[in-house]
Amino acid sequence: MKKIFFMVAATILFFTAFMQPVAQGSDSKQKSDEVSEWAKDDVIYEVNVRQYTEEGTFEAFEKHLPRLQELGVDILWFMPVYPISEENRKGTLGSYYSIQDYTAINPEFGTMEDFEQLVQRAHDMGFKVMLDFVPNHTGWDHDWISEHPEWYIQNEDEEIVQPPGTDWTDVAQLDYENEEMRKAMIEEMKFWVEKADIDGYRMDVAGRVPADFWEDAKKELDEVKPIYMLAEDSDNLNLLEESFDANYGWPFLGNAIGVANGENTAEDIRTYISDVEETYPEGTYPMNFLTNHDENSWNGTNEDLYGEANETLAALTFTMPGMPLIYSGEEAGLDKMLEFFEKDEINWNNLSMQKYYEKLIDLKKRKPSPLEWKLRW
Repeated sequence: MKKIFFMVAATILFFTAFMQPVAQGSDSKQKSDEVSEWAKDDVIYEVNVRQYTEEGTFEAFEKHLPRLQELGVDILWFMPVYPISEENRKGTLGSYYSIQDYTAINPEFGTMEDFEQLVQRAHDMGFKVMLDFVPNHTGWDHDWISEHPEWYIQNEDEEIVQPPGTDWTDVAQLDYENEEMRKAMIEEMKFWVEKADIDGYRMDVAGRVPADFWEDAKKELDEVKPIYMLAEDSDNLNLLEESFDANYGWPFLGNAIGVANGENTAEDIRTYISDVEETYPEGTYPMNFLTNHDENSWNGTNEDLYGEANETLAALTFTMPGMPLIYSGEEAGLDKMLEFFEKDEINWNNLSMQKYYEKLIDLKKRKPSPLEWKLRW
């Protein structure tokens, strides 16, 4: 049965590779600004520092940069690097997304100097560096809780609450009706551009934050340096109008899982591709992925989700409109669900998928002819 869906996915790949543009969006949709130019045809790589090495530090990760350069990825997206709150912490080490201080480094990973050195080394090697930022909520022991409780949403008993409708008990919901909080948040974002010279942000749960805030933030960030912006969101395309360059390709992820298990067909993915071409604002696109930190830790490995269709669906993420993502360990055939709140090191002994991803990245960047593509594969 799986072979049938493998063939379906292969059919999608063939027609997508030679009938759809390979770059981020069509040429007519490319923005002319500096960020869009360097992001064109880029591949993004999500770095889970805690699980990347035995040490779980910036210094230990830095030793992998030559291999990642050989792999061919362009943008290094670091999961949150900030100190993790201790109050209401989940598990032993806590969630990266429960922030104690927006302008400091998690001592688990090293020092500010270590991070600045890593960014400089990455830049010297031709990488761009993007930070994961969490503006919707803070941890419960962030200084703002005691110094500015009015910056948070409170219930009728004047108690600060967790984000409504979630089980995120380790974080407190900020109130974006408070103008002073908005100004302070933008300053926290500007800090990393000025201090560490980062090139962009992946904004956590971007759809929970008002669109007008993003517009203000983008304008102020760009005054420091043109910044690439990725929204963890797929429902609010208006965020792409002024503030974000890309968003999450969650609809593709759902279709890919459906194709692998027989619930969807090639036509569903073709329809999604057409929708992207028709509905995304000029110069914007989705980030295409089969896994990331959430999917791997909570929903299963690529083998669990895609079986024999994994390699073909991976190829599709590199040939359809959008920016492809590789998550830490995918190039090593990551065969376990990484713990989210505990130490759980990736095994790098078998780089079984490294060469495959190198070919996919080469395919995306060089756009070979159908005959050349056939001969290479």
